[in-house]
Amino acid sequence: MSTNIPTRTKSSGGFGDLFKKEDYWAVWLGLGLVVFALLLWTSGSTFLKSIAVNFPGNWTDFNKITAFVTANLTNLILLWLVFTVLFTVAVKTLGHKVGEFIGGFTILFIASIIIYILGASKFSNHYNLESPIWALVLGMIVANLFTLPKWFNTSLRTEFYVKTGIVLLGATLPFTMIIQAGPAAFMQATIIAVTTFLTIYFIGTKVLKLDRRFAATLAAGGSICGVSASIAIGSSVKAEKQHVSVAISLVVVWAIVMVIILPFVIKAFGIPDGPGGAWIGTSEFADAAGMAAAASISEQAIRTFTLMKVVGRDMWIGIWCFIMALISVTQWEKDESGAKPKAGEIWYRFPKFVIGFFIASILLTIIVATSNAATASSVSANVMGPVKVLRSWTFIFTFLSIGLTTRFRDLTSVGWKPFAAFTAGVCINVPLGFIFSTIILGGFWQLVK
Repeated sequence: MSTNIPTRTKSSGGFGDLFKKEDYWAVWLGLGLVVFALLLWTSGSTFLKSIAVNFPGNWTDFNKITAFVTANLTNLILLWLVFTVLFTVAVKTLGHKVGEFIGGFTILFIASIIIYILGASKFSNHYNLESPIWALVLGMIVANLFTLPKWFNTSLRTEFYVKTGIVLLGATLPFTMIIQAGPAAFMQATIIAVTTFLTIYFIGTKVLKLDRRFAATLAAGGSICGVSASIAIGSSVKAEKQHVSVAISLVVVWAIVMVIILPFVIKAFGIPDGPGGAWIGTSEFADAAGMAAAASISEQAIRTFTLMKVVGRDMWIGIWCFIMALISVTQWEKDESGAKPKAGEIWYRFPKFVIGFFIASILLTIIVATSNAATASSVSANVMGPVKVLRSWTFIFTFLSIGLTTRFRDLTSVGWKPFAAFTAGVCINVPLGFIFSTIILGGFWQLVK
């Protein structure tokens, strides 16, 4: 696994910060696409709908799918162009090499077309091999059989793609549903996250004698929101860079395990899609992997997963970072000099793409709610429909990036003590997630459509 850990720089709080963080760019691009779709709809243009290519499902005749690709080749090129321009502007501003990104993203886009086609086949549907699974598996095969050029890594922006996709997801998720699910998601997420965090931290420090900053970083990755939490909490408590890398590696290991196991168990035992998605949202360790698992089940599972993971867990990252920074300064570093954490730390650490998710949801909900039946139907077909397809493309980019950056030899070098501590959290998190999602709140999650 190739892990790029961003170095934290002190936020100035100025206007320039709005263009210096990937989180903000996910908001700008996601909301920009939603607003663009609305503007095209009001003007009567079908441009976005035409380039939002969605391959026909259950195909068996390769000649027919070839003919479909040929007929939509111009639209696919335009779709590539739109994505390339948008992502390149962000990548350039964030300081990455444009030439490397465009070349790598072009390869990623072509691979995504192939994977989208594979996932739409009747064979894939019969064996529940959705596009996200194909992307993950094929990506890992390529990454572990071949040495990818370093320049290609510039295009593998896993967190960026999934965050943009989640903002787009907000446009297809009614805000009324978020309001209804919010309290349940918060309660479930808080109970399980706190229990899991304390388990990993206690086992890590008291039993395995790990450094407490290291244990806190591991606990964050296993209980809050995976890679982002490991990086954020690691920075808040001043953990060593190597410790953050180990935590990220363990998040990826268990995320890959769960992306295979959870959907299998849900389908094998006939767990309803709603509770199943909530369970994934509670027990998966990364947004991208969790989305892949939920997408392999149904649209309802995607919705309950998102409500549980984004609304219930991801929103807390800023508060968790502030609390851990406070503990680090007042307890762990009390004999050292240093600035005390400020309330602004919460905002600095808060995942900004969550705000974009809410804005997109509120915007489309208001438009639909204040329109007559015919207009609401038109918005659904010509705005929400294309946005949903664009969201699917961003998620395939995400899953491919995960696979292409997962190298097994790196995952086996983390050491048994960190692995044992993290796994102890898994043993608490997964059963608790099942109990809350299918038994305690199973009826509630089943009603979320």
